[in-house]
Amino acid sequence: MAHAKNHDYHILPASIWPFFSAVAAFVMLFGAVPFMKTGNFWIFLVGLIATLYGMYGWWSDVVAEANEGDHTPVVRIGLRYGVIMFIMSEIMFFVAWFWTFFKHALYPMDPAGQSPLVDGVWPPAGIETFDPWHLPLINTLILLCSGAACTWAHHALVHENNRKDLINGLAISIGLGILFTFFQAYEYSHAAFGFSGNIYGASFFMATGFHGFHVIIGTIFLAVCLIRAVNGAFTPEQHVGLEAAAWYWHFVDVVWLFLFASIYVWGQ
Repeated sequence: MAHAKNHDYHILPASIWPFFSAVAAFVMLFGAVPFMKTGNFWIFLVGLIATLYGMYGWWSDVVAEANEGDHTPVVRIGLRYGVIMFIMSEIMFFVAWFWTFFKHALYPMDPAGQSPLVDGVWPPAGIETFDPWHLPLINTLILLCSGAACTWAHHALVHENNRKDLINGLAISIGLGILFTFFQAYEYSHAAFGFSGNIYGASFFMATGFHGFHVIIGTIFLAVCLIRAVNGAFTPEQHVGLEAAAWYWHFVDVVWLFLFASIYVWGQ
């Protein structure tokens, strides 16, 4: 046959999603300007909804391609490389927040913010930091247990083809992720310092806040995998979506360990 497939690669058909998602993201970011300056959030909201819809449509097509058998072993390798590169970019994103925290902790500025002081005070005077051995430690254990449950779910599928343990492991991991988010919100509500007015608060909330946002994204990622698993998706041979979610969740775990050790323990 003239058009018979004679290779292991997947040649993608024309898709509206890349263009649609680009326009939606532009509208969302364009609308963020009046939202932050005047409080008018309608353009931002329209862009956000369109972006979420584009994500749903695009990833639905990827799942459909997998179900149709287009994700050959070669294609799955490429997908894994893509996930690894994405996580590497996320690592560098967090490097920036660790960098600013360590810079200001090692070289505190004078009260006017003009020059570093050799014998400067960190945290700045008047800042009451969190006790790392109370709620932050509990949250650390929660997130580590969630990562263990995620690993259990992955192991149950790949090595035992045990769908019951796959579903139970994902459910436990998701529940603990939600509990982590609840405790972090509780911690924020009892913070003795704010985001503005001091470099410690800005560094703390940017680093831990973006991590909390990644926890929410990872929880949604695992929830999608749970829904797919309940509906019969994933096999021991073909489970890139589950693998990507597990890698992302472990990345979130490792970042939190660094945050706990550096910001909560060392930086107090």
